[in-house]
Parts: sequence; C-alpha cells; structure tokens
Amino acid sequence: MTVRLTLVAAARGSDPYDERFEDDRPLDRDGWYATRLVAHALLPLCAADLRYCSPTPRSRATGEALGFAPLIQPALRDCDMGRWRGHTLAEVAAREPAAVDAWIADPRAAPYGGEPLLAFITRIGGWLDTRPADGIVAIAAVAEPAVVRAALLYAMKAPPRMYWYVDVRPLSTVTLTGTPGRWSLRLDAAA
Repeated sequence: MTVRLTLVAAARGSDPYDERFEDDRPLDRDGWYATRLVAHALLPLCAADLRYCSPTPRSRATGEALGFAPLIQPALRDCDMGRWRGHTLAEVAAREPAAVDAWIADPRAAPYGGEPLLAFITRIGGWLDTRPADGIVAIAAVAEPAVVRAALLYAMKAPPRMYWYVDVRPLSTVTLTGTPGRWSLRLDAAA
C-alpha cells in the first residue's frame, strides 16, 4: 500500500537572523500568527491516519496550533550539532571558520563533535523507511526545516551536498508518496 507523507516545516521560533543550531525556543509571536493564518489550508492534514511532530518546542507548538494533536517522534529530532548547539552560524563562523568550511564541504565531517550531515540524512531516511504501510495511507509530520530537507534528499536519492541548496521555509509543506525505499516527491496544483 502506498503511503502519503506530508511534512510541515515548523513555524518560526525566532528572528531568522537569530536562528541557532538545535534551537529549543518555542514559537515566537510571529510564528503563532503565521500558524493561525495557514491553519485553514492545512486542516485536511488533521485527518491523517498518523500525525507526528519532532520533539522541539516549536514543532510541538506548531502541530498543536494546527490541530494535529501530534505524537512526539524522537527520530525526527534535529541534527546533533555538538558544541555548536545554541549558537548562530555567524557566531560559529567567526570563531571556527575552517570548521564551518569543513562541515559544508564534507557530509561526513562533524567538527562540532555531533552528528555528521550524512548520518543525519541517513537517520531521517531510516525513519521514512520504517513508516507503517499496512492500512496506513496518510501521515502528517511537523518537523524542523533541517529534518524536512534531510527527508527530501533521502527520498530523492540526492547527493548530500544538495542539502545546502534546499530552502525550507517555516510552515511550508512537501508530500512524499511511496513505500519504504521508493519515495516520490508530489507537487500539488494550486487551488
């Protein structure tokens, strides 16, 4: 049976210029407002057979605000950024420019002491490939933009270097259809 998995990027938790690695902040005022504006368009996802969210506060709050009543899925956690956790990219680049360059250039590198990009993409792909298919047709999941990006790369069998070229905006959605190991990207027509 084919599974339809719709991934929803969590709403904003901070100003885009203040985004931090593994940010644990809840939704900010703008995030709440934006979620309320799009809730009507995402209402059909409330009828999904399974509804998940990543364990971050903003993913949980986004799922609740959308009416999903999501189950927290630890496998959908953001990439482990080790000692960079809680810092902005600008802060890290100012302190460790060579480490940032290595991280961007090599998907196996983890100069921060956490999870390499390749391992992160593989972990998210493992979650995709273990989605129940028996009797489950529709799944919705709210996750951090990095998780959505990793899922897209895995599903499309794209090289890890493409991670840096996928821009996932807050509250954007993407739908994957298929079965474990065989995913397709589904683009819907505008209503």
